[in-house]
Amino acid sequence: MTKRSVAVLVAALVAGCLVTGAPGSPAQAAGPEAATSPPRLGVDLDTVTIPELQARMARGSLTSSALTGAYLWRIKTVDPRINAVLRTDPTALRQAAESDARHRRGRTRGPLDGIPVLLKDNVNTRNMPTTAGSTALAGSPPADDAALVTRLRDAGAVILGKTNLSEWANFRAARPTSGWSAVGGQTRNPYVLDRNPCGSSAGSGAALAASLSQVAIGTETDGSIVCPAGANGVVGLKPSLGVVAQAGVVPISAEQDTAGPMARNVTDAALTLAVIGGGETSRPNDSFDVAGAASRPGGLHGKRIGLWRLPTLGPDVDALMTRTAERLRKAGAEVVEVNLPYQDRLAELEFPALLSEFHRDIDAYLATRQGPRNLAELIEFNRAHPAEQTCFAGQELFEQALGAPPTTDPRYRAMRAELKDLSRRSIDETMATHHLDAIASPTNPPAWTTDCARGDNDVIPSSTPAAVSGYPSLSVPAGFVNKLPVGLLLMSGDHRDGELLSLGAAVEHRLDAWRAPRYLPTVGPGTAG
Repeated sequence: MTKRSVAVLVAALVAGCLVTGAPGSPAQAAGPEAATSPPRLGVDLDTVTIPELQARMARGSLTSSALTGAYLWRIKTVDPRINAVLRTDPTALRQAAESDARHRRGRTRGPLDGIPVLLKDNVNTRNMPTTAGSTALAGSPPADDAALVTRLRDAGAVILGKTNLSEWANFRAARPTSGWSAVGGQTRNPYVLDRNPCGSSAGSGAALAASLSQVAIGTETDGSIVCPAGANGVVGLKPSLGVVAQAGVVPISAEQDTAGPMARNVTDAALTLAVIGGGETSRPNDSFDVAGAASRPGGLHGKRIGLWRLPTLGPDVDALMTRTAERLRKAGAEVVEVNLPYQDRLAELEFPALLSEFHRDIDAYLATRQGPRNLAELIEFNRAHPAEQTCFAGQELFEQALGAPPTTDPRYRAMRAELKDLSRRSIDETMATHHLDAIASPTNPPAWTTDCARGDNDVIPSSTPAAVSGYPSLSVPAGFVNKLPVGLLLMSGDHRDGELLSLGAAVEHRLDAWRAPRYLPTVGPGTAG
């Protein structure tokens, strides 16, 4: 994203009135810098946006130090309930003080200057461990920051800490449990604590739902940003492939992997993308006017949205999609029902291709770190360390990847070529046939009960077309089923990230579905709500 894109966004945003936040619910030790009492900010961390924070910092009524201290306090007091944050950065308050000095001099570096950011723990940080949830990488930190972390630091963001994740981004066992890692244990869903937070960016999604940071970074190969966003009631953007540079991120597949922003509102996600973007395929995008779309009552008027219902996610989710479609129609959108073609073939081909890509890419990454130097050594490490077997004991995907055809094999090349062709056609043909601005579907079913013995219950097809094609997808809160959040997933064409964010902001404004979690211990069977 260009500096002009950021300027367009910031100019469009108008700071709103802020209210006093309620004290946090009790949660993992935040480290020595955490305040001993909750800072009084005069803002509601659940709902405040980055432009509102920046307006206050510009006026001198708020400092980054106070904001960072407030989030450290919430990590200390709230996170023990959900176990989302692995560690806080011991330099966080120093980073905040440096931002305060820039604000006083009127020399800020942009909209993220002084804004606390949590990073999924498969994103390299030179001053903190980066483990991918595995004890195999729990020793020395990486030598260098990931490229996206360099961009965050250069923009003045406060690196607050690292979030838990599904170990190896959920690419280890045949029956994994999302949100579990040997390093961090199990992350819980803040809405209902015995429910799963979904996807490998589980810690980032749960931390945002609990207001432990202003924004967070997740990563996705297929579903691991958007599903935790949906299941935790927040916003998650999987950008177009290549918009965010992947250097320094623990990989699964260079053909599908991307990091992306997660936040409690679309505006904050867009501002974060504007900072971390700049990968090899980033393009200037003059349509990146997110807040304008959110603030104009007619922002959805005349937009055509294709609803891909996915009734396999259950009647309550389908009923929520019906209500969502009606609300969008009342805002002036045209909603037509669609079915995306080629999905069975995509499901058949994706996993075998990922096995070959994982072997290639994880070997290259491990060669840069201390510990196991390749996939074969990593498999032996797991066999020798009981801590790696306390939830999902298997490593079937590692073993299958070790024996998969190399990416030079014609069989692999044919699979990936067909995947790229069919996944792009599934979106492009549907959008062209129905003259659509976007395709919408349910992001997730209501979160299932976490159970290590059973593993996940997350066969969720909505993320696959955008994930395999490399096109953008955006989850925004749609509502609740049995007190559990369900997201609306929006997909669009290649590198239409800005247009998708603008549309997503208008949808978010119309649905107004975000609600703070209540940390319920459990819920029984129920109906949509």
